[in-house]
Amino acid sequence: MNELYPIFLKVSQLNVLIVGGGNVGFEKITFLLKSSPNANVTVVAENYIGEFSAIDSSYKVEKITSDYNISFLNGKHIVISATDKTEINMQVYKDCKSRNLLVNVADNPDYCDFYLGGIVTKGNVKLAISTNGKSPTTAKRLRQFFEEVLPDDMNDLVENLNKYRNSIKSTFEEKVKKLNELTEELIKGKK
Repeated sequence: MNELYPIFLKVSQLNVLIVGGGNVGFEKITFLLKSSPNANVTVVAENYIGEFSAIDSSYKVEKITSDYNISFLNGKHIVISATDKTEINMQVYKDCKSRNLLVNVADNPDYCDFYLGGIVTKGNVKLAISTNGKSPTTAKRLRQFFEEVLPDDMNDLVENLNKYRNSIKSTFEEKVKKLNELTEELIKGKK
């Protein structure tokens, strides 16, 4: 049973820590910045692979070259541990749990409060895809599918509906009813 509760976080207003400067750490920061270019991210690692140098200064990323220690959790809201050392990942997990911080230990679903699923973005429309941590490859393929089938002008539709919603001079319930009727017709027109 999938009991995950999907939410969209404003990571530009939160502080994210990524522990690990290898391939998995780079994958996690790339995914995060692609979805949320204004994310506030600190990365801590003993060593960084060369790809990290491609993260330009337009992003809010601080890279610290150091061994992990619990002090790096100060002021953080979300933590991703992505090292290739099990003992470090487990220490990060334990430290986060002791401080009530949300933590994801890469490729270890039993030690994750959240998963990083597939994301499809078309302007203001964003779909998140999860397989409950069971098959990231399936989430990737579903992401690719939805990127192809959702029209590129999806954002125009959302912007127009927003303008229409703001122009309706009615009660909240009447606005919801009108918008539901309008969008229902859009869906019927696609069938």
